[in-house]
Amino acid sequence: MCIMTENMLIGIRDPNGIRPLCIGVLEGQSGVGDKSLKCRDAKAYILASESCAIDSVNAKFLRDVEPGEIVIINQDGLESVDINKNTKQTCIFEYVYFARPDSEIDGIPVQEARYRMGQVLAEESNVEADVVIGVPDSGLGAAMGYSRASGIPYVTGIIKNKYIGRTFIAPTQKERENMVFVKLNAIKSDLMGKRVIVIDDSIVRGTTSRRLVQILRRAGAREVHFRVSSPPVKFPCHLGIDTPSKNELISSTHELEEIRKEIGADSLAFISLQGMIKAFGDDTFCKGCFNGKYPV
Repeated sequence: MCIMTENMLIGIRDPNGIRPLCIGVLEGQSGVGDKSLKCRDAKAYILASESCAIDSVNAKFLRDVEPGEIVIINQDGLESVDINKNTKQTCIFEYVYFARPDSEIDGIPVQEARYRMGQVLAEESNVEADVVIGVPDSGLGAAMGYSRASGIPYVTGIIKNKYIGRTFIAPTQKERENMVFVKLNAIKSDLMGKRVIVIDDSIVRGTTSRRLVQILRRAGAREVHFRVSSPPVKFPCHLGIDTPSKNELISSTHELEEIRKEIGADSLAFISLQGMIKAFGDDTFCKGCFNGKYPV
């Protein structure tokens, strides 16, 4: 959370570090990494939820705000106050879906995390196919990792309309379904007559997945094998993300084979929760949407 007054900017990260927050500086290099920094030669400090926002204004990334830390920025520089620090439990869905691939959160590059999830997914649920494609944008890194680990060629396959927002947060089912057709289009020359593995970051309601399979088949795909680089989303988020209620989550109300039939794929597999943890190399994340266990 950030609060701005006439002469002060205050940044606060929650005690568990569930939501990311980072600091950048414009035209000032001294004091990097010093939490008690008071530096008059830095003309401007920046607080952002993602490091890519700092890059976009040609500023320098300093560090992540720590869990439970308050950052106070005024004419004297930057001051840090730790009020309550618990074990870091960053939302793992930030890496799966929310964050841009050119961001880095708590020292982990988002694209690298997605790439590793794709590699583990290929180890767990490979299938014979001709090409691998990713659902833009958040599924692309995992698709590249899957392709590398499986040896199956990666092709573009799908083009995204950059002017359409995220479908799963649209207010009605009809709007969500209509948005998918406007948002995504297939490259027929990549898909015609081929067995296709399509990698998506998650399945929430199943709306995008079902429409996507239809788009791929309409483009001539002979087989469509759906692979998901996160575990089944079975629980709503109560910690800052407006996700659906439990009965709207398809993985909460349907078994794997039922979901496969619902979306119309030839096969379906999710990465396991253990596989996801393996991809990250540690287990310091909130995984409440997958296992129903929340840090607060």
